[in-house]
Amino acid sequence: MELTLLGTGSPEGLPVPDCPCAVCAASTGEGARGATALLVDGVVLVDLTPGPALAAARAGQSLAGLRLVLLSHPHNGPAVEIPPVLPAPTRVPDGRRLPLITGHRVAAVATDAPGTGYAIESPDGMRALYLPPGCAPAGPVPAQTAPYDLVLLDAAGRPDALAKLRAAGAVTGTTDVVAVHLGHDAAPAGPELDRRLAALGARAVPDGTTLVAGDYQKVPDVPRRTLVLGGARSGKSVEAERRLAAFPGVVYVATGGTRADDAEWTRRVAHHRERRPASWRTEETCDLVPLLAASDGPPLLVDCLSLWLTDVMDEAGAWDDDAWRRGAADEVRARAAELAAAWRATRRTVVAVSNEVGSGVVPATSSGRRFRDELGRLNAAIAAESEHVLLVVAGQAVPLRG
Repeated sequence: MELTLLGTGSPEGLPVPDCPCAVCAASTGEGARGATALLVDGVVLVDLTPGPALAAARAGQSLAGLRLVLLSHPHNGPAVEIPPVLPAPTRVPDGRRLPLITGHRVAAVATDAPGTGYAIESPDGMRALYLPPGCAPAGPVPAQTAPYDLVLLDAAGRPDALAKLRAAGAVTGTTDVVAVHLGHDAAPAGPELDRRLAALGARAVPDGTTLVAGDYQKVPDVPRRTLVLGGARSGKSVEAERRLAAFPGVVYVATGGTRADDAEWTRRVAHHRERRPASWRTEETCDLVPLLAASDGPPLLVDCLSLWLTDVMDEAGAWDDDAWRRGAADEVRARAAELAAAWRATRRTVVAVSNEVGSGVVPATSSGRRFRDELGRLNAAIAAESEHVLLVVAGQAVPLRG
């Protein structure tokens, strides 16, 4: 089954006309995208892009053999001129199956936002799933006897849709996941888009690309261990959460605990919780070694190592100069070494967040300088055992390793 993408952009396209934003300004050449439209084996056209016949011709395809034009967008999608030679566009009711004389089978998939998804099966049994912009499958996805060969969806805007499909076995490591409906709000242009999608196990392709269902496409494996560093309000937690947003059942390990008398801290925790997918589970603990030592289980997101170190220093009484000299230093460093060893040995996918505090003002107290030094040593030890290390500055992730 061949699927030609006549467009890969949002309904408004990319760049959006008359938009002065940085993403639109950079979306030139192959970065420019028409509204997403999908031509399947020259027989089925899903959604319309402006000038579909011309878009097909540019991709080396013809619309002469079309048997069916499907609409997925709410309100029938963007306003485009429908060439008179095309079959009348239609929308298949949710749950309805539609066999074609060519041997293709189309099933309408209900979505959790206005629109209709389509599962398309070719005569030789290859299976593809297409979801409209801003949509995930509605309700629980039935367990799949076999994964889709190809999935096209709004991966940048709805990574949780990908997580839901993975949880049901509809997407596995052999599924080619292609991001479509790419617009200026959810997707930066160029290498940053590729980096973000690779972290989700997805990729983007230019308009006019023909995909072959069943062809294995090499997408970089999600690193087992990732360390995300950054200063205060740098966006490091957002970056860490983004890296696991397309995976089901993530365990969010909050090392900060609760502070009953601190309203500002309560608001901060609530903000983090609201930002996370509802399917994630939260564990408030600083006992990280057993979690890392578990031989299997869903991915872990540890936020953050600096609060973990604060707890360790509290337990050791390491803020006091005399206690530090009398053995607290050895206790803190032993705990850090134990954590680094568990991090090195873990078989789980794990992302950890930590503060980068060594580049600012030198702390005025000996305890503050002690914390800065020990956190720097801990960050270096964890980074040394990580496949991927990122430094987030002003919301921009700079790869240091991997």
